[in-house]
Amino acid sequence: MPSPNTITTSQLQRLVGLPDCPVIVDVRLDEDFDEDPYFIPSAFRHPFTEIDTLAARLAGRKVIVVCWKGLKLSEGAAAILRAAGVKAETLEGGMTAWREAGLPRVPAASIPKRNAQKQTVWVTRHRPKIDRIACPWLIRRFVDPTARFLYVTPSAVEGVAERFGATPFDVEGAFWSHRDDACSFDTMVEEFGLVSDPLNRLAAIVRGADTNRHDLAPEAAGLLAASLGLSRMFKDDLKQLDAGMGLYDAYYRWARDAVEEGHDWPSASSKG
Repeated sequence: MPSPNTITTSQLQRLVGLPDCPVIVDVRLDEDFDEDPYFIPSAFRHPFTEIDTLAARLAGRKVIVVCWKGLKLSEGAAAILRAAGVKAETLEGGMTAWREAGLPRVPAASIPKRNAQKQTVWVTRHRPKIDRIACPWLIRRFVDPTARFLYVTPSAVEGVAERFGATPFDVEGAFWSHRDDACSFDTMVEEFGLVSDPLNRLAAIVRGADTNRHDLAPEAAGLLAASLGLSRMFKDDLKQLDAGMGLYDAYYRWARDAVEEGHDWPSASSKG
């Protein structure tokens, strides 16, 4: 019988990518991780022997602990967190069940090196419009919720990346940038192993808005308008990013849950 403190892969899948997704802590042994070096989206690794050191950081958050098969390592680590007052559950079947369900997994090799605060650090051109908001949204929702973003003058991107250990994105010549007809968001969806129907729909909208190809998706013109509006509302790029996170959360929920729903007036229930 499953423990009352477990969550299934299908339940967790519905939470991944949402702003209130639980913190996902991967406590697999090194040998198990080396055999399958992938993460559930937004997860990070932490030694199970040091799980108690996370208690203060995770206070007030819902946590899912993941190990190889959802047995002793995650059970024990989650119990320790609960004893420290953290609401912690385990993933039923662990990483094995997630993999066998064919759900998106982020290759560990694709994630840039983290700083001393365990954050990935990214740098791009200031005054963002579309890709430079869409990409941070994707990273924070599916790769590293703690990611730090630096917006600088275009001429300083390369130097800041070198001096501050940041990863450049959406700049010419960078790995994380446009490729042929695809935009930087497309590149990240592919390289992070996040290809799915909802993100594919969203990627088409971002690509259409970012490359002035509104024929790719009817919603592209709307995203462009909203993005340009946000850029006029905020002088502070980071405040604009904070506002843009909500915009992309809404687009993602539409792409995942509401594409078949329309709206008309008068409503269907009042017609006839």
